[in-house]
Amino acid sequence: MREKNVKIVNKLGLHARPASLIVQTAMAFSSNIYIIKDEAKVDAKSIMGILMLAAACGTEIKLQTEGPDEEQALEKMLEIFNNGFGEEI
Repeated sequence: MREKNVKIVNKLGLHARPASLIVQTAMAFSSNIYIIKDEAKVDAKSIMGILMLAAACGTEIKLQTEGPDEEQALEKMLEIFNNGFGEEI
C-alpha cells in the first residue's frame, strides 16, 4: 500500500469535471485507489463518492493505492492533482 498527501490546488476544488478526470484516470489501473478527507474514505473510481467529499481549493487530502500497479497509479494521480486537473490554479 502506498499513501501520499496532496493539496487541492485548482480554484474551484473537486467539482464534476475534476471528479470525472479522477475516475477516468483511476479506471486505467487495476489497483484500488482511495481518496481520504478527514474521516471520509472514498473509492477514486466512484464519481459520486468524490463529489460527496466537497473538497475546496486548499483542502489537503490523502491518496492511497493498493494493488499490482499501485506505484504507477499513485504517480499518475499525484500528477493530475498537482496539475490542478488542467484548470486555473
